[in-house]
Amino acid sequence: MVHGRKCVHELATHPQVIFLDAVGTLFGVKSSVGTVYAEVAQQFGVEVSAAALNQAFLQSFRAAGSPAFDTVDQAELQEREFAWWLTIATNTFKQAGVWHQFSDFDEFFAALYAHFATAAPWVVYPDVKPALERWQRMGIPLGLLSNFDSRLYSVLESLALAPFFTSVTLSTQVGAAKPDPKIFSIALQKHDCLPNAAWHIGDSFEEDYQAAKAVGMRGIWLRRNKGVGVGV
Repeated sequence: MVHGRKCVHELATHPQVIFLDAVGTLFGVKSSVGTVYAEVAQQFGVEVSAAALNQAFLQSFRAAGSPAFDTVDQAELQEREFAWWLTIATNTFKQAGVWHQFSDFDEFFAALYAHFATAAPWVVYPDVKPALERWQRMGIPLGLLSNFDSRLYSVLESLALAPFFTSVTLSTQVGAAKPDPKIFSIALQKHDCLPNAAWHIGDSFEEDYQAAKAVGMRGIWLRRNKGVGVGV
């Protein structure tokens, strides 16, 4: 396991490519998912506790399975991504006991889904851009490797992070989600890189650190709750 400051000095080894996770690594929700859900729900006349929504969301999200779909058609992919999140949101508000209060839940969810495609609910961690700029100056290509959906492209643009990445590999687009070795293999192929020449940095011990090591990459566990940043 590698800690932030130690990695700065070890970059002398110059990996051929550094992959990074997105949510929880580069940026996160400004407050909590429950808070954002509650704020948007309020715009539709529904009052609900952010804490109750947050707890219900975590349960619904865990029960949803991996966001990875066996389709290459872009229109169908976006429909399946939308439907996947609709199920999570529906279950979240039902568990919170307020789903029946919406006059048109589909209209509400469309607004909620679009909201998360903007910069509004997100915050870039303060250590991120300095680290990305440092690696860019060193000439190290960067790839994004995430269990997210195609909205990530617009989020990266709106957060001014897109120019740093030469590749983006998303679970919904490649039909495999971390910790599945397939998603790492596809990301490596984009850079014509062997696993032992690549690093992967992420905030999940299982999906990022352990999964990367399992395929022969150097896994770096980013423990933000313990104050370790991406300046590695």
